[in-house]
Amino acid sequence: MIKRSSGVLMHITSLPGSYGIGTFGKEAYKFVDFLEKSSQSYWQVLPLGITGAGDSPYQSFSAFAGNPYFIDLDFLTEQGLLRREDYENVDFGSNYTKVDYEKIFSNKMPILRLAFERSKGMYESEISRFRQDNKFWIEDYSLYMAIKCKFGLRSWQNWDRSIKLRNKETIDNYKEELKDEIDYWIFLQYLFFTQWFNLKKYANDKGIKIIGDIPIYVAEDSADTWANSEIFVLDEDKRPIVVSGCPPDAFSTTGQLWGNPIYNWLHLEKVNYKWWVERIKLNSILYDVTRVDHFRGFESFWEVPYGEKTAVNGKWVKGAGIKLFDTVKKALGEVDIIAEDLGYITQEVIDFRNASGFPGMKVLEFAFDTREQSNYLPHNYDKNCIVYTGTHDNETVMGWMENTKKEDVDFAKKYFKLDDEEGYNWGFIRGSLSSVANLAIAQFQDYLGLGNEARMNIPSTIGGNWQWRVEKEMLTDKLAEKINNITRLYGR
Repeated sequence: MIKRSSGVLMHITSLPGSYGIGTFGKEAYKFVDFLEKSSQSYWQVLPLGITGAGDSPYQSFSAFAGNPYFIDLDFLTEQGLLRREDYENVDFGSNYTKVDYEKIFSNKMPILRLAFERSKGMYESEISRFRQDNKFWIEDYSLYMAIKCKFGLRSWQNWDRSIKLRNKETIDNYKEELKDEIDYWIFLQYLFFTQWFNLKKYANDKGIKIIGDIPIYVAEDSADTWANSEIFVLDEDKRPIVVSGCPPDAFSTTGQLWGNPIYNWLHLEKVNYKWWVERIKLNSILYDVTRVDHFRGFESFWEVPYGEKTAVNGKWVKGAGIKLFDTVKKALGEVDIIAEDLGYITQEVIDFRNASGFPGMKVLEFAFDTREQSNYLPHNYDKNCIVYTGTHDNETVMGWMENTKKEDVDFAKKYFKLDDEEGYNWGFIRGSLSSVANLAIAQFQDYLGLGNEARMNIPSTIGGNWQWRVEKEMLTDKLAEKINNITRLYGR
């Protein structure tokens, strides 16, 4: 149960540092120290999975594997796996306030391979135990990545038919042919999990819990869809019959066509939702609390015929409902979950979330639509919810103030008594912290008072997203003290 507290939303990619992208290195530990000085209880991150085209953490090559980009090179040097000259003059991107994913892929991955070559014979027993502990997913994942690299990163849908359809003899042949490559991808996961758990322990020891994030869907081009095709609605050639999305809304007049395969919930029910139980089990180890993205999709989801250009011609279809989470609780006990219940919400979704007992989300930027009364206004909250100034899909508060209709902005100013002297961003944060919600989370960009140049993601767009990084000079003791004061003022 989440007690009255507060936290900060900032992804690992956004941490400062010298090597092009935030990592699990010393700057992450310094950020934990900053959160401690600020009296924060939670650090919320986005999904930690390995990203592909588009760089979205919500479209990963695996629902289980971690992103090798987050492995810290300096720590590998301390282990004797690298030398500083291996990477100190490498081009990881010229703008230290934005991630250049192409350069990270092109220039960091060869350095990690060098570390792998030097590691041989050093961690055999540890990696053997790691493989055993993660056998549910890691063998399929590492084979998938090895084959993917062999075929020039093509989607598994375009692999030779025998391996695409997982012919046993072909699988065995590839395991033998690509043994070293498979070992490389497993080694990267060993490094990822080791560094992450060290960082998580450091945070936990300082009283800071980690909130993670599970995307409801997996990517079509993923180890999960290839290795567990029976749990998705696919045709005989393993192509999706229907895909995911959401109907037209405030973000998009044609809806959002996400394109992920849809789960075969009837089959999953027959096997006691094993894949989902294993997924939530791993996430309950990775994080202290897990935000489940698009939670309403478990009650009903928007299903679009494969091949459509937009999400307009979709329809609502019933999901697994409370049966899934009853099964999870039976298998794993009580798991701390936040239900991302945003979007088109019906009474059935509300009843489903209430039956689960999980806290839902309130977003302040959604509260001030003058056309109708909003349940996102703080006076309508009950305690069992999480209030956000905004999420990774929203504008920053300062961006919202600049771009939103005048009457809505005026409503927010009147409601929170916002003014220039306090700062509109601080007034929004005050509104969240003073509410009855058990947990208040602010994007770190909002504490910094940044505009939409620091926005993390614009839904339904490709390119330019997921890039923002904080400048280390912004993490001042003065800011920590200011956050600490307002946090303590409202009993969080």
